[in-house]
Amino acid sequence: MRFTPSAAAVFAAVLFAAPALALAKPLTVCTEASPDGFDIVQFNSLVTTNASADVIFNTLVDFDEATKKVVPGLADKWQISADGLTYTFRLRPNVSFQTTGYFKPTRPLDADDVVFTFSRMLDDSNPWHKVVGANGFPHAQSMGLAKLVKSITKVDNQTVKIELTEPNAPFLSVLTMGFASIYSAEYADQLLKAGKTNDLNAQPIGTGPFMLKSYTKDAVIRYDVNPAYWGPKPKIDRLIYAITPDATVRAQKVKAGECQIALSPKPLDIADARNNPSLKVEQTSAFMTAFVALNTGKKPLDNQKVRAALNMAFDRTTYLKAVFDNTATPATNPYPPNTWSYDKAVKPWPYDVAKAKKLLADAGYPNGFSTTIWVRPTGSVLNPNPKAGAELLQADFAKIGVKADVKVIEWGDLIREAKQGHHDTLFMGWAGDNGDPDDYLTPLFSCNGVTSGINFSRFCDPNLDKLIDQGKRTSDQAKRTQAYEAAQQIIHDEALWIPLGYPTATVITTKNVSGYQVSAFGRQNFATVSVQ
Repeated sequence: MRFTPSAAAVFAAVLFAAPALALAKPLTVCTEASPDGFDIVQFNSLVTTNASADVIFNTLVDFDEATKKVVPGLADKWQISADGLTYTFRLRPNVSFQTTGYFKPTRPLDADDVVFTFSRMLDDSNPWHKVVGANGFPHAQSMGLAKLVKSITKVDNQTVKIELTEPNAPFLSVLTMGFASIYSAEYADQLLKAGKTNDLNAQPIGTGPFMLKSYTKDAVIRYDVNPAYWGPKPKIDRLIYAITPDATVRAQKVKAGECQIALSPKPLDIADARNNPSLKVEQTSAFMTAFVALNTGKKPLDNQKVRAALNMAFDRTTYLKAVFDNTATPATNPYPPNTWSYDKAVKPWPYDVAKAKKLLADAGYPNGFSTTIWVRPTGSVLNPNPKAGAELLQADFAKIGVKADVKVIEWGDLIREAKQGHHDTLFMGWAGDNGDPDDYLTPLFSCNGVTSGINFSRFCDPNLDKLIDQGKRTSDQAKRTQAYEAAQQIIHDEALWIPLGYPTATVITTKNVSGYQVSAFGRQNFATVSVQ
């Protein structure tokens, strides 16, 4: 899956001048949290991706969930050299960036925009690389793109060439991710000259179907349709995100017709919606994993026996019933079992309190120890009931003498602090973007992932890193599978996580909504949605 901007202006209500649009029924979506900002390259949360990349921006290529293939986006054609080192993209002609009260483009999208977008993330001499702030570029950093990408050059106005230092099988799929959204170099130059670099995060400009109109933190985000959108015109004229942290309230609002779509509902609310003739329930198996990260950089969690003991003390069956109402399947490996290379030979840690106590004693902690459990305050697909889940884990730990203090931390603060490695144990989840196992392994378990902060277990192991790299350097799926199976075994044996579950992605809509499809990756496409 997908942190906190420094400028207070980002979170103020921002009202933009925009062309008047014909009035029509807007689509109102009840979402679970405020985004971290709108400059998607800085952040990793799915909430931020949904509010920025999914509606405002486009990428060079997209991932088609139905065919499970990479398809054209802003690039309508591309070629990959026989040695897998050179990617050449041809851009669609006459794609316009959005026109707002604060920016009016003088030219269509061209190669300069693509070069700027990636140079900003990968070239430390680029002036925009230096002004991003403490968040950095977490996805680009965790994936080691600065080392992988040798050069990005403009061949002509409509052609871009990307050269790699070594073959990388998932590279094309990586370009479908939100952080690879294409920015306007012209707009960036305007902001840099005016000394308003923070506005890139507060007043975004993209090529996507919707334009940001206004944002009030913890309340509402309003979008207008982009009248110059290069793709099929959206079937709604306005899009509204009603930020509603309480899942029960989201369900009540969709039931009352205050919003037409409610994201991340609780299992009980899903069951209630199924019996309501005015509502629909959309579901699919999610490419997501819920887990508790164990920070190996903190004592005594640096001890494998301690981490194994915590895994064996965890009653997963009770947890999944209480928190997910059995709508999630038990997790063992980092990614779901419907993913190629999933290693069925890896067996879950058994629930065995006596053995857990023995492991703690063997590790030198016969009387247990004190720790903390970090959790967000509001529910999501990956954690429908954070408070209940944290209390269950706390009780399980207590059975082996581990005293855990539950700390409920606001989502933005939790992510920021966890990236710095300040947590002990952390309820977290990950939503993949493209179906490739590397979308889990590199950001969450590589040494680069520790540097970027996304590797929440903060485990850097040369052997594990080598296996992950081996899996990326070949396009032979059998060889990639072999490397990834070995990696999964190490991750399990080191007990880096307490795997929780593989959830079902569910959305509740009103009956008058058509054209909406729930995504296995948690991404949102409202351009095809209509409200009758």
